[in-house]
Amino acid sequence: MAVKPVIWIAALLLAGLAFAAWTHYRAARAEAAAEAAYPPQGRLIDVDGVAVHARVMGAGPDLVLLHGASGNTREFTFRLTEMLADRYRVILFDRPGLGHSDPLHGRGESPREQARVLRAAAAELGVDTPILGGHSYGGAVALAWALEAPEDVAAVVSIAGAAFPWPGKLAPFYRYLDTWAGRRIAIPLITAYLPEPVLHEQVAGVFAPQSLPEGYVDHIAAPLSIRRATMRANVRQVAAVKPHLRAMAQDYARLEMPIEIVHGTADDTVPLDIHSGPLAETAPGARLTRLEQVGHMPHQVTPDIVVAAIDRAAERAGLRSAGQTSY
Repeated sequence: MAVKPVIWIAALLLAGLAFAAWTHYRAARAEAAAEAAYPPQGRLIDVDGVAVHARVMGAGPDLVLLHGASGNTREFTFRLTEMLADRYRVILFDRPGLGHSDPLHGRGESPREQARVLRAAAAELGVDTPILGGHSYGGAVALAWALEAPEDVAAVVSIAGAAFPWPGKLAPFYRYLDTWAGRRIAIPLITAYLPEPVLHEQVAGVFAPQSLPEGYVDHIAAPLSIRRATMRANVRQVAAVKPHLRAMAQDYARLEMPIEIVHGTADDTVPLDIHSGPLAETAPGARLTRLEQVGHMPHQVTPDIVVAAIDRAAERAGLRSAGQTSY
């Protein structure tokens, strides 16, 4: 009789190992399918052994666009780039560890570290004194880039951008995924088994109170964002960013280049009053456009207003004339 508990324990262990192996197989298959369906659309630039995915389109002054958490270059090609490529050379990067770009390390790349690598990649493309546009986390990287090389930045456009440390703790979802269990158990389960309707629901939540545009989830290659390595890199970056924002905020007062800020008052992902409001009061060159009852995705739901902000930034930087529509 004493042997029965041992048999049950062994059986449970074997079942657990079998489930883990099946989950690994399912996750690897899902990742392979995502990468086959959504290959790089641009070129891979080698920066000291790190591959950075870049896409370039259009002609005119250089405009670098940096996506937010979990994103990739496709975030801006859904609507925005077709409204800009007639008068700007638009450069899109996958930030380190996301999309088709390599991570820099396993500790959560800071905005400044990301900015340095992306600056080097931009130099390989012949980028000269660009306008920097960043959405959400990408806004923090744009600000870090401007702090690192203010003389080489024409202007900054922050689109619902993160800029300051927030009060309280990180969202529970990120706190859990940043644990050992989250990284080793929850993330593989998400990659292997997340139903497509749930993925759509999660993306739709970022748009609230606006609706998810038809075709958006397919266009942005959402399955790339739930690959295991990508999710871990994204979680590391978000979990580690708060002290970096606190340090960066001490230097915003020296950002004298034109800064255009576009932010929705209904944004509960990166709240305006915590981030863009204080940035507009701190940076000498900052001007804030408040979008009443708009959520976290103004470049998707009010792209004309974001494009107008980019044009204003270019005008203020002396890169285009007021009212100019093309180059």
